[in-house]
Amino acid sequence: MANSSLINGNVSFWYTEAGFPSRTPSLAESLTCDVCIVGAGYTGMWTAYYLKKAAPHLRVVVFEQQFAGFGASGRNGGWLTNSVTGGRDQYVSSHGKESALAMQAAMNHTVDEVIRVCEAEGISADIVKGGELNVAFNPAQHARLIEWAEDEHSWGYDEVQVFGSSETLSRISMPNVVSSIWHPHCARIQPAKLAQGLRQLILNLGVELYEDTTVDEIRPHQAITARGIITADHVIRATEGFTANLKGVHRQVLPMNSSIIVTEPLPEGVWDDIGWTGSETLGDMAHVYFYAQRTADNRIAMGGRGVPYRFGSRTDTNGTAQEATVHTLMNLTRTHFPQTANFEFEHVWSGVLGVPRDWSAAVNYVSSTGEGSAGGYVGTGVTTTNLAGRTLTDLILGRQSDLTALPWVNHQVRNWEPEPLRWIATHGLYAAYGFADSREQRSSSTRTSVVATLANKITGRH
Repeated sequence: MANSSLINGNVSFWYTEAGFPSRTPSLAESLTCDVCIVGAGYTGMWTAYYLKKAAPHLRVVVFEQQFAGFGASGRNGGWLTNSVTGGRDQYVSSHGKESALAMQAAMNHTVDEVIRVCEAEGISADIVKGGELNVAFNPAQHARLIEWAEDEHSWGYDEVQVFGSSETLSRISMPNVVSSIWHPHCARIQPAKLAQGLRQLILNLGVELYEDTTVDEIRPHQAITARGIITADHVIRATEGFTANLKGVHRQVLPMNSSIIVTEPLPEGVWDDIGWTGSETLGDMAHVYFYAQRTADNRIAMGGRGVPYRFGSRTDTNGTAQEATVHTLMNLTRTHFPQTANFEFEHVWSGVLGVPRDWSAAVNYVSSTGEGSAGGYVGTGVTTTNLAGRTLTDLILGRQSDLTALPWVNHQVRNWEPEPLRWIATHGLYAAYGFADSREQRSSSTRTSVVATLANKITGRH
């Protein structure tokens, strides 16, 4: 069928379904508060929520250049999963195995904490905890999958399961599947519904939200806007992929683009063929991987990399995906789910995620200046933002806790290279990953492509 009605952009399908919020007034003049949070995505809103629950007397003010949930929080693939950004192994050498185990345990708990808060606070975000399934389509991918499973088991995570081809196909019918790996610590969500639920929740708690208000610069105890200066005991940067727009931190976080396409609702007969009855999130073991979910209204939402990076760390405003990306995602969906051949795609969009130079997330706070930040989630932020919000709350309130002792707290990383090196390297490396995937798909070798191995070393990916 033709896709004459395909919507490209308009932020995301999630907002087309959930509806856009009526925006709060923008900042009119300078003000003073206890805590100023720059950015009303998941990080900013979770931080505001836990702060007001712990210390209701605090004046907490959140600033957002568009509307709350406009960025990655309202555009992501809806994976509430336990992945430690950059991998937990990185913390063994720097902090020891017990700290690495504590980080993983915190992420496992955070999946359930998000679900708990949504249930307790009446946020309906289509949450179903069905686990995470990643599939392999060739011998090299299968070898990486087995290595992953063995590593999980060596850490004591015996709930991780490996399925062969027939077992995988009994769960989800996809051509050419070799094997899959599943773990239970993941839930599917509708991202915009979670974002808008959090937005209303913090407003109900008395948090002040100024939308359509751009912060241009953060200084000790100050946030600078064109409409006035905010003075606060604590100023928290929660801007993730949009960090590059702030003065003085242009090279701290690289805004990486990712895109998602959504089919029309598929009839029950098609789902009888596909299966996917457990609401697992779905990914693969490729270097340029896909991520997908079966939505609450029986669509397939399939995401992957399009144009990975725009020169000068530019970020978009409406989520429009380039035509080449649209066709890539269409072909990706048709290849893995040929049952969709006679059905339309309804919506495609793009968004930016924040990538630090070492591909590892961090929470930072300096008590002497009152400056804090969290981000660098590299696409794993749906869960990690909640952990960041709780950790920032403890840091702001001066509370020592198990959270403030986690190894990602005050993790420092060097800046990205200046342009044009940043653009050349990012595009070149993703071309290398694509080449490696193509070679592996045509090969019977179980070895990961040397091209991908070299690219991992250059990028700092763990």
